[in-house]
Amino acid sequence: MANPSDASAEAFARTILEGFRFAGAPVPLGGAMHAGECHPELKVAAALALMNRHGLVAGATGTGKTKTLQGMAEQLSAVGVPVFLADLKGDLSGLATPGEASPKVAERAQSLGISFRPQGFPVEFLSLTGKRGAAMRATVADFGPLLLAKALDLNDTQASVLALVFKFADDQQLPLLDLADLRAVVSWLAGDDPPDLSQYGGLSKSTAGVLVRKLTELELQGAGEFFGEPAFDVHDLLRTASDGRGVISILELSDVQDRPRLFSTFLMWLLAELYEELPERGDTDKPLLVFFFDEAHYLFDDASKALTEQITQVVRLIRSKGVGIFFVTQTPSDVPSPVLEQLGNRIQHALRAFTPNDAKALKATVSTFPTTPFYDLAETLTTLAIGEAVVSVLAESGSPAPVVATRMLPPASRMAPLSDAEFASAIAGSPLATKLAQAIDRESARELLAARTGRGETTSAPAGSAPAPDPPHGKAAPTTGAAVVAAAGSILGGLLKFATSRRGQTLIRGVLGTPTRRRR
Repeated sequence: MANPSDASAEAFARTILEGFRFAGAPVPLGGAMHAGECHPELKVAAALALMNRHGLVAGATGTGKTKTLQGMAEQLSAVGVPVFLADLKGDLSGLATPGEASPKVAERAQSLGISFRPQGFPVEFLSLTGKRGAAMRATVADFGPLLLAKALDLNDTQASVLALVFKFADDQQLPLLDLADLRAVVSWLAGDDPPDLSQYGGLSKSTAGVLVRKLTELELQGAGEFFGEPAFDVHDLLRTASDGRGVISILELSDVQDRPRLFSTFLMWLLAELYEELPERGDTDKPLLVFFFDEAHYLFDDASKALTEQITQVVRLIRSKGVGIFFVTQTPSDVPSPVLEQLGNRIQHALRAFTPNDAKALKATVSTFPTTPFYDLAETLTTLAIGEAVVSVLAESGSPAPVVATRMLPPASRMAPLSDAEFASAIAGSPLATKLAQAIDRESARELLAARTGRGETTSAPAGSAPAPDPPHGKAAPTTGAAVVAAAGSILGGLLKFATSRRGQTLIRGVLGTPTRRRR
């Protein structure tokens, strides 16, 4: 750790004490470090009321990012804030059970002037496959063509054709619930006796063939278990336990970690759903939910400019819904600059500079911090130990608090995964997992098409026909017209006429290509 250049230890202590004085509730992070020593009396924290200003947790592999994430989730849960975590490697399941007072943990607690009290937290395990928690499903129509095009790795032309298919299905009152429904519609449109598609711009058999192959490939990867009903209700992420602590919802991704495009696309859908479903809240004393994206670079890998712009828009706007978003990744450069510009809180663990590219990344990272007289940040960031980080958060006034090297608090829960028996027990005791365990296969596009073509019905209803009636179970019918226009507006000029119609203007409210549902 570098010695302070021109500032005294007294000035450092005064700066930290004043800079981290909160009128409202804090989220404790650790103790300030200065001249190579930890000062437990100089508490470092983030303002709870400003956790909806989003943030970044970054650092090289093995520097303690996951434990920082775990500790922040604990602190938020303790003050009644629900948390959502995407657990790619299965490291976070230990949140559900008390930790162990090992010598290393005891040493860390002593250096921070605290007593280590092992504690478990209320946890709900979620899963895209239903194998490792409550099944998180979404209908194909709710997902929308823009995100589905990313999951299928479609080019612009193929994505525009997919948007055409969604628009046609909406006009024809063909509910798209699962991948079989979408594949049935695509196959029929490219079949031997297709309906008239001239008003939609047409559909070539070769492009339809690509879509069918891509859908089949996605289904073979296990995505078929994700699309369908009952659809997951995002309000289930906002629960508190009987003792008032926020429920920590952990999306277990270890069984799909080899399919990053699938789970990253799902996470973007989930964020868009939260934006669409939650009412405006403005600034409150604590956030409604804090959302952590682990391995955040997967969200932006190969993302189109349009999709990145949509994600940036969601990050910018969802703050007013009371939702905070934290991106967890190795370097800030993994997150696009327009997204980074929206982040107010930052925890930067150690960076390594073994190559010229590493040195360049280090220099760029240092340049993004506010200036500080107390540290040579280039040296500090390369000499931080495991579990130490440079913290830059917002003060309650909205201005940056002092940049400070921090020894992070140890998690109170277990810093290791649950055993298989413990994990199975946790899932078995979940009412939500029981509620979502059984998939529902109601009549949808595949069955309706089979019935229509079997009777030789004509299905060339004009565009703008009446929307489908509400389906059972009180769920609003998918408004795929909105999703199509949001997804295809920039790449499918033939659909612009729909955007100017009365129905189109009513429906175009979705973000990330997802349709807007009626409020519950």
